[in-house]
Amino acid sequence: MSHLHESPRVSVIIPTFNRSWCLSEAIDSVLAQTFPDMELIVVDDGSTDQTPSLLSRYADRLRVLRQTNRGVSAARNRGIQAAGGALIAFLDSDDLWQPDKLTRQVAFFNRHPDALICQTEEIWIRRGVRVNPKHRHRKPSGWIFEPSLALCLVSPSAVMLHRDLLEEMGGFDESLPACEDYDLWLRVSLRYPIHLIDETLVIKRGGHEDQLSRQHSLDRYRIQSLEKLLGRETLTDEQSRATGAMLREKCQIYAAGCRKRGKAEEAEGFEALAAKHAHHDWSDS
Repeated sequence: MSHLHESPRVSVIIPTFNRSWCLSEAIDSVLAQTFPDMELIVVDDGSTDQTPSLLSRYADRLRVLRQTNRGVSAARNRGIQAAGGALIAFLDSDDLWQPDKLTRQVAFFNRHPDALICQTEEIWIRRGVRVNPKHRHRKPSGWIFEPSLALCLVSPSAVMLHRDLLEEMGGFDESLPACEDYDLWLRVSLRYPIHLIDETLVIKRGGHEDQLSRQHSLDRYRIQSLEKLLGRETLTDEQSRATGAMLREKCQIYAAGCRKRGKAEEAEGFEALAAKHAHHDWSDS
């Protein structure tokens, strides 16, 4: 770990909320990194379990920031504000890193001084069993905006990026209770290539009950993100068409789900939103 009076090269940020059952494995995987010039910041987003006493055992090997529960976006943003490193890496508290993860990514940036963001491949573990990511989850490399519209192709635990880029983007959108990563990587990938290091340097663990990604309403937040892109960002004609088409598709799927659950009024709202974006004649723009 670098000394506090020097700026570390990399700041690692772990946001956590009531994950004392797995948090120490995530922390230990950071402290075991072969790359020495880093600091670890754990943002405790109002945990009510054993997290505070667990963190106190690490003493000065990490920095702890505590806040009342405000969600993962606010927790990551708080960590970014406190970070001293020029490069930022995130780790979700239920994931783990291989020991060379930071070393490989810093070496990539040293070799590619124009690159602003890169990620690595992952090993997926579901309920303790290794699974192979499906073809649609394959991570492309470079200009990935259009393939990223359908589903998030960047994993927070696998990414390293320049702090300046996060500041330029305004960090994670704190108004989104989920899909905040989908939203940020879309905004980044509009402007910059997102590079892939083709090595499995992250162990991604899923399938447990408290995962945000198990929520049924995720498409609602993706729709919110797509609508924001169309309203606020400068898109090329092709990007507008692709974003509008994905917004309509997600609205129709979400509305059908609402109807199935007897929520006719909510369904009508999303059908109207799809229709509103159909009025842009995307084929002529």
